[in-house]
Amino acid sequence: VQLQASGGGLAQAGGSLRLSCAASGRTTNALYMAWFRQVPGKERDFVAALTWSRGRTYYADSVKGRFTISRDNAKNTWYLQMNSLRPEDTAVYYCAADRTTVTRNSQDYEYWGQGTLVTVSS
Repeated sequence: VQLQASGGGLAQAGGSLRLSCAASGRTTNALYMAWFRQVPGKERDFVAALTWSRGRTYYADSVKGRFTISRDNAKNTWYLQMNSLRPEDTAVYYCAADRTTVTRNSQDYEYWGQGTLVTVSS
């Protein structure tokens, strides 16, 4: 499975961005999907996740109520809609997927996209 992330950029505080992650390869619909983010010098942090079977969502407390993870199975793509952005949301965002589990631990995910940089100015 190959993942291609896009949609990062510069936004002002209070603004919005939408990240996309396009999946290709075998059985791309049967994947647990997630977004993580990383600031230089720090660990990769969980942002949001989505189960493929029931579409159940999970969010980090820091983004709950502001970010929404969703998917479009027909396009083999999932999204992270980011609203009410804050400067502390500035990071490189990574999409991730796994066939067997959805967790908040980045080490549990098998497939990763390249990062996309999100910068939020105050």
